[in-house]
Amino acid sequence: MIGVLVMAYGGPASLDEIPGYLADIRHGRTTPRAVLDEITENYRAIGGASPLLEVTRRQVDALAAELGEDYRCYLGMRHWAPWIEDVVGQMVDDGIERAVSLVLAPHFSALSVAKYQQKVADGLELSRGRIDFEHVASYHAAIGLLEAFASRVEDGVARWPDEQRDRVHVIFSAHSLPQRVLDSGDPYGEQCLETARLVAARAGLPDDRWSWAFQSAGRTPEPWAGPDLGEHLHELAASGVRDVVSIPVGFVSDHVEILFDIDHRAREIAAGLGMRLERPPALNDDPVFIGALAELVRARAQVAA
Repeated sequence: MIGVLVMAYGGPASLDEIPGYLADIRHGRTTPRAVLDEITENYRAIGGASPLLEVTRRQVDALAAELGEDYRCYLGMRHWAPWIEDVVGQMVDDGIERAVSLVLAPHFSALSVAKYQQKVADGLELSRGRIDFEHVASYHAAIGLLEAFASRVEDGVARWPDEQRDRVHVIFSAHSLPQRVLDSGDPYGEQCLETARLVAARAGLPDDRWSWAFQSAGRTPEPWAGPDLGEHLHELAASGVRDVVSIPVGFVSDHVEILFDIDHRAREIAAGLGMRLERPPALNDDPVFIGALAELVRARAQVAA
């Protein structure tokens, strides 16, 4: 039996959980009242809770069905329950000796995927257990991932009449990181852009009909990677673009960075600029995407054998 640990960021299941959730993200530092109030209102706007746990459970269930009985799948969250460290302990108790870890984020960064892998190591240390883990570091160019995102591009563009589709512009995006991280040689930015280029090519988009932006920058005084999605919408509007499809290739699940940062904030900016912005559904448990994850797991499991 090979264990499969699927990991995601985590999110509050209610407005009451937001202070504790932010405290974990901020390593126990007090969250300024203005920031807490703003984030609470963001979650209120998307229904008062993050759907991430529910969505991730569906993804894990679909992956388990795809992999079959030789694999046992587990779900762990980085910043909320079920905590990665606790789940690793459960895997030890279940007698798992070989496992594959997979983060539901296609692009590697020392600030993201590497942190999940450290949580796995912490869980093994806390449980005093031994599991031989093989980590999927990134999968930004996996064929199934590209196919699933390309189908979203086609879905988005098809929302305009045939005679208007050649004027629709596609913006690919991912979560921003501090600029210093990218300047240090972290591969995240290059991997994100490669995903965008490969998806655009697969969807048949000419170079002048797609562009890149970062989104959801953190609330710190240091510079974050850009262009920011909102600022980029202003730039596109100034160049005459009026029809936009948003494809956040840095995210594979519905959560606040999509449901609020794009569906509310970016759409509001676009409307104020006289633009129409459409966002096709997130990948979630799309069978093509789940199939891609299963291929990644099987490949790493062979290394672990």
